Amino acid sequence: MTFALDILLIVIAAVLLLVGIIGCFVPILPGPPIAYAGLVAVFFVSYCDIQLSTLLILGVIMVVVTVLDFLVPSWATKKFGGTKWGSRGAAIGVLLSLIGLAWWAIFIAPFVGAFVGELLYLKKQGQKTEGNMKGVWKASFGAFLGMMCGIMLKLIYCCFLVFFIVKELIMGIFG
Repeated sequence: MTFALDILLIVIAAVLLLVGIIGCFVPILPGPPIAYAGLVAVFFVSYCDIQLSTLLILGVIMVVVTVLDFLVPSWATKKFGGTKWGSRGAAIGVLLSLIGLAWWAIFIAPFVGAFVGELLYLKKQGQKTEGNMKGVWKASFGAFLGMMCGIMLKLIYCCFLVFFIVKELIMGIFG
């Protein structure tokens, strides 16, 4: 019975890891938490020796990665010279992409949000867009770059979990 349960847990973990990696790119799927659920499944495999402290540390890292994924596009917009309007626009773009506009929306939504936010700021200030478009494009690029950094951060975390879980399973079988 233990063997069958172990196989079931490993299959569940593999599916969760795969969905977690897909979730790094698809806005509606929270990649790191799903991949972490795969780690939790492997924690209960009888021949794996994952320490509870390791599980907790990787859980804290998962929370940090998930929070950073939401904050980095707005921060990068600001870092590239954007205003609060551009940062908020990038944040709104990320949130809109999360409600499932389309899988590719995560790539352009922060850019478009920052772009619109910066244009609205110029309008509010009574400035013409002519001559100011360089700053608008720069801030929008910052939002895009921040979003790409968020994706890479999630992907690195999820790939590390895949490596860690495969290592633990191999060590449990042959170790």
